[in-house]
Amino acid sequence: MAKKVNSSEFKSEVLEHKGVVLVDFFATWCGPCKALTPIVDKLSEEMSGKVKIVKVDIDENSALATEYRVMSVPTMKLFKNGEVVETLVGLRPESELRDKLNYYSAE
Repeated sequence: MAKKVNSSEFKSEVLEHKGVVLVDFFATWCGPCKALTPIVDKLSEEMSGKVKIVKVDIDENSALATEYRVMSVPTMKLFKNGEVVETLVGLRPESELRDKLNYYSAE
């Protein structure tokens, strides 16, 4: 299951992490976000040790959402060694997310 992080944990969990982190910016009221949750949780378990996957509730962490220009949810940001390398907006299929995670973790 993907770990839910807040603004105070974001630096240590994402920005200081060496490797690939997928950050799922979501909202509890968002239908596509709810559909994405089982996909993200499955990939989090499947790729444990290879990539880190965390979730950020935009309503509880609005400053982070603003800082990373999250205009709609779900928005996923792929970080590699603390830097954003790709942004994915909207519900995406599991296979596409897996391919992206494999690509960035293999670089």
